Amino acid sequence: MQYVDNKVLGLNIAYIGGGSRGWAWNLMSDLALEEQLSGTVKLYDVDFQTAYNNEIIGNSLSKREDVKGKWQYAAVKTLEEALTGADFVVISIVPGTFKEMASDVHLPEKYGIYQSVGDTVGPGGLVRALRAIPMYVEIAESIKRYSPNAWVINYTNPMTLCTRTLYEIFPQIKAFGCCHEVFGTQKLLASMLKDLKGIENVKRSEIKVNVLGINHFTWIDKASYKNIDLMPLYREFADKYYEDGFEDGEKGHWMNSYFASANRVKFDLFRRYGLIAAAGDRHLAEFMPPWYLKDPETVRKWKFSLTPVSWRVEHREELIQKGKRLAKGEEQVELKASGEEGIRQIKALVGLEEFVTNVNLPNQGQMQGIPIGAVVETNALFSRDSIRPVMAGKLPDDVQNLVMRHVLNQETVLKAALTKNKSLAFRAFINDPLVNIPVKEAEELFNQMLENTKEYLPGWDI
Repeated sequence: MQYVDNKVLGLNIAYIGGGSRGWAWNLMSDLALEEQLSGTVKLYDVDFQTAYNNEIIGNSLSKREDVKGKWQYAAVKTLEEALTGADFVVISIVPGTFKEMASDVHLPEKYGIYQSVGDTVGPGGLVRALRAIPMYVEIAESIKRYSPNAWVINYTNPMTLCTRTLYEIFPQIKAFGCCHEVFGTQKLLASMLKDLKGIENVKRSEIKVNVLGINHFTWIDKASYKNIDLMPLYREFADKYYEDGFEDGEKGHWMNSYFASANRVKFDLFRRYGLIAAAGDRHLAEFMPPWYLKDPETVRKWKFSLTPVSWRVEHREELIQKGKRLAKGEEQVELKASGEEGIRQIKALVGLEEFVTNVNLPNQGQMQGIPIGAVVETNALFSRDSIRPVMAGKLPDDVQNLVMRHVLNQETVLKAALTKNKSLAFRAFINDPLVNIPVKEAEELFNQMLENTKEYLPGWDI
């Protein structure tokens, strides 16, 4: 790594999950648009061919005149090859296949449990975590062995437990988890300013917020734009749109997209607790009792969607075909900013700038009342070779109780996964707010879900 004319050359990035057909292409585009960085990206994936296809796609970018950041991409066959010499490690993997995900999301529906995402909490999030944790144990051990000083950026869900596992296995690791959910809430606040005050063209980054919570269950207790306190405005905004919802764009778009909502869950949580719930409705709903996920009719009432795994399967096939076209040169990667902050974080960590953003890190006291070491999501200051959490304070007791239940449950899941303790895992399972069914039915569901994912649980008594 060399510093030349306010640029960093020769940067080495290891991408675990380098055969990705979404995140990898976003990273390529973001790197191509950034003129202050260049270097090598080593792509590792359990499916080597997909990583090799991305090698071809990535290297084709450097030949284009409209590309500012020149990078060399190389598919590798082992974690050792990917990690050796890495300055940064990016992790974006799918723990298992869509077959296991279909069990995570849809098997609980037979017991009246509905999940809008199924990747963080709820029965699906828990079983996904049991698959992911052993993978992250291997990744953490490999980073410790081959690139102990690298900065590690995690994008995989369940974000909290994946990041937590890295630190449990390698306490000195320099890892953090990134999620864009808070960004969406900042954009909503910008739209609120236009709607209520006629202030247009407010950038997300101009909305200053204090973030507290855990991934996908974050809260904002302070928000401002220049000299305007946004909390009283948000109350007005929530009351105005509570019944019909608010969409920044085409009205009713939530009915045509599995990923959109009318923000009614956000507004309801604000009216209940007085804080801004800072994630998308699909995620927020899963952390609560089945107020919003009682059944599909209730979900429609709250104006968001259940995302079926069948859609993900169909979308994957579209991406496979797109990947083939990109690798053959029949189509080009579209150069546009992904909206993620990974590249800016890298720039800050190599000393090119400083900035504050929300990330997932072990609690060092930045969140009061949460166990030290548990992974929380707050703001942090990024600067040269340093991430310093911003002291976020404490949530009100009623909201703290909601968050703490999940914090302790996630710690239980981690312990169960590391010790292959089925009984302990089940206790976490029935302690999830969505598992609001008789214990006998819960045990039956739990056993079926483990049976469907046992290929990824070696050593378990299933």
